[in-house]
Amino acid sequence: MCIRDGLLVTQRQEPRLALASAVPLPGGGVRLAAPGAEPLDVAVPDPGEHGTLVAEVFRDKVTAVPAGAAADAWLSAYLGTPARLLHMADPERCRPVDPDFGRPGDTVSFADGYPLLVTTTASLRALNSLVAEGDRATEGPLPMDRFRPNAVVDHTEAWAEDGWRRVRIGEVTFRAVKPSGRCVVTTTDQRTAERGKEPLRTLARHHRIGGKAVFGQNLIPEHTGTLRVGDPVEILD
Repeated sequence: MCIRDGLLVTQRQEPRLALASAVPLPGGGVRLAAPGAEPLDVAVPDPGEHGTLVAEVFRDKVTAVPAGAAADAWLSAYLGTPARLLHMADPERCRPVDPDFGRPGDTVSFADGYPLLVTTTASLRALNSLVAEGDRATEGPLPMDRFRPNAVVDHTEAWAEDGWRRVRIGEVTFRAVKPSGRCVVTTTDQRTAERGKEPLRTLARHHRIGGKAVFGQNLIPEHTGTLRVGDPVEILD
């Protein structure tokens, strides 16, 4: 997680984060990479060596472990502003999800609000058709990475995911708890970090639920397991 002055920093504040990556390394840690920056391998930080600090993630206080001076310097140089990289070492320190949609014990780490997000290719095709009909047609078609899903499902009807309540993907069963209200990050081209008006403009006009422009469904796993590309999907409810 990236923070500045103790607060979470995402693509909302820094669109250039779209161009940075943190690729997992064998045995733990990540390799940071970004245009114009030398890659940096960052080991999993030791709380005994690095200590802990409290950061604010969407009004929640979270205890995390600083990744170290080298990681902080790399991130600050890339963004052009002081920033720090944090690691969540203890699952017990995860935040609870919104109690209006979760159950006691449902938690999320540094993600926005829920552990996973699922989208469908049919809904993306439907959205791109609507974008093509509008006055911002030059901004489409939009790729799926605008929505940064964890799972993408084929062979459904458009917007079918809005009504899912329980779904099994491979060996893992999930509760589908809330359609995902979208923010300005979806307007950020993940290849250039440039911003436009879509898809928020079109979603706001054509696909709103609960007063919010939505795309995709938030998921909470009912148990642990591994997801794999090509896993079968079964809608349970």
